Amino acid sequence: MKEDTSEPNEKQQNLGPAADAASPALEELQKAYDDLNSRHLRLAADFDNYRKRMAREIEARTTYAIEDFAVELLDVVDNFERAGKADGAGLREGMEQIKKLFMTILERHGIRPIECRDLPFDPERHEAIAYVPSAAEEGTVIDEVIRGYCMQDKVIRCAKVVISKGMEE
Repeated sequence: MKEDTSEPNEKQQNLGPAADAASPALEELQKAYDDLNSRHLRLAADFDNYRKRMAREIEARTTYAIEDFAVELLDVVDNFERAGKADGAGLREGMEQIKKLFMTILERHGIRPIECRDLPFDPERHEAIAYVPSAAEEGTVIDEVIRGYCMQDKVIRCAKVVISKGMEE
């Protein structure tokens, strides 16, 4: 049996010029792929660096914000020390001034007390520590044992309150 060697050669010849023509196109595609891959890797590295830099900046801002707040509170501490050296009537007046200063600093930072007396009990803002009979309507806050505070719209400490049971029969 004689093998026909002309067929593969014809196929090779037919593919030969096409393969030669495809080779530059393939090289162009490979070059484009390499360029895109390189750009992708650089962008990924740039983004990672950006993310790390932003994390450092946020940490620094937080630290300096706390530092500014602490410096403002040091004024309150200084006033407490001065009030401690005052006599009877001056002591009371000094304490009132310190309280005003302190509340002003808190308000400047968006921290304000939660109003709760004579209002309905709100479990989001109040923590009930007692439930007592009184002339007030049931479920009404009748006493504030420890004041609660909000920072902006977020409760940072619930008020500890006494709730009315209503009149007992």
